Amino acid sequence: MTGLKKRRVFLSTALSCMCLTLVACGKGGQTETLYENGRMESFLEESSSSGERASAFASDLCVVTGSEPSSDSGVNAEAATLFSVKDKQVLFQKNPFERMNPASITKIMTALIALQDGDLQKEITVGKETVITEAGASLCHINPGETLTLEQLLYGLMLPSGNDAASAIAVYEAGSVEAFADKMNETAWKLGATDTHFVNPHGLTDPEHYTTAYDLYLIFNECLKYPEFRKIIGTTEYTAEYKDANGVAKSQKWESSNQYLTGKRETPDGVTVLGGKTGTTQAAGYCLILGCEDDQNQDYISVVMKASNRPELYGNMTNIIQKIVK
Repeated sequence: MTGLKKRRVFLSTALSCMCLTLVACGKGGQTETLYENGRMESFLEESSSSGERASAFASDLCVVTGSEPSSDSGVNAEAATLFSVKDKQVLFQKNPFERMNPASITKIMTALIALQDGDLQKEITVGKETVITEAGASLCHINPGETLTLEQLLYGLMLPSGNDAASAIAVYEAGSVEAFADKMNETAWKLGATDTHFVNPHGLTDPEHYTTAYDLYLIFNECLKYPEFRKIIGTTEYTAEYKDANGVAKSQKWESSNQYLTGKRETPDGVTVLGGKTGTTQAAGYCLILGCEDDQNQDYISVVMKASNRPELYGNMTNIIQKIVK
């Protein structure tokens, strides 16, 4: 058993145990958790320091028991969740622990690592890793030899959902896509996202690349702690000015795919969409993670995974986020 697998087994066990001892939270002193019964696994091996465990059991999170889905006939995607960040309440849940392909929502983890480790103004000359040949892959259309800042790559990652930007960030941060995937998995583990495993920085389909709606909440919750992340996901369009491989000035405009931000979809009264990340592949279906605020400027995180089509995706998400004001 590898060191990382040992730690994942340990944390899954510890989370199941700790759910009985966490401080009560939410309205009326009620603790709502999202960890289902039956997740208790045996302590197989010692693996992690108490310092590492502490980051997973952050005091601003709830770990919840109970696996019954919330009732809403208007939510027919395979998995969906809504969390109140400040109150630590679960306002909606449907299959929160089902392992699924996240498609391009993967890129929130890529962005998180870049924000944690990188100088956003660092100039990066991208290499052959930006040549993505998979059919249907989303791109921001950067090419080998071009020089952009890390900040520009993050906009190319999050707005047009550039797989080429994801690969460029991965190589810059870790030297290779494979090494970066290891870093993604280690970061996920530290956040308590124990049902997550990444093999690439962009979300192209792989049977070993998966996560859950709950784990995406954990990752996105961490992302929202960075003002730069909030700024990027709330941007509707961005113009990147950089140099091509010959040193000639080049400009590209990238636009958000979030239909709430672009005005294609109406937001429920009393709810402000901060931004988020879409993801679509044949295996993953249509997916969306969203950050919102109520009229008291309190944060909420919502997830929809594997809707059948884009209208269903946004219809499901609207049904979910309107629960913020009910």
